[in-house]
Amino acid sequence: MSSKETWEPTEKGAHLRGRRTRNTEPEIRLRSAVHALGLRFRLHRRLVGRCTPDFVLPRWRLAVFVDGCFWHGCPEHSPVEFRGPNAEQWRLKIDTNRARDRRNDALLKEAGWRVLRVWECEVRRDVQRAAEEVAREARGEGMAQA
Repeated sequence: MSSKETWEPTEKGAHLRGRRTRNTEPEIRLRSAVHALGLRFRLHRRLVGRCTPDFVLPRWRLAVFVDGCFWHGCPEHSPVEFRGPNAEQWRLKIDTNRARDRRNDALLKEAGWRVLRVWECEVRRDVQRAAEEVAREARGEGMAQA
């Protein structure tokens, strides 16, 4: 039985159907702030395998992901324990997303890219600060690993 067959539709989860995966509001806000700092980038470029960062700064070989707190398991905002009829499926989904993120990071680093992951909540809290972190990483002043 596939995982899709085991999901139970719930009223509480209805708002999650059809969510954007690209050009989300936090992603657009961050890109706008990064652009205002004078940095130029390319959107949704497939770099290695199926790995497609939200935007890349080719000049600096920096791949940037804006990770949604719920979908990628933000330590500050992701549920510690899922409840309801789909609890196990949600736990598995988030764990799978995290594993894919780690795998993509490794593939990008192996291909010579630096990776920066920014949480959605960081952008919502202070988009200018998040953009400045992207700029620091691009210039090699940040914490991203080569």
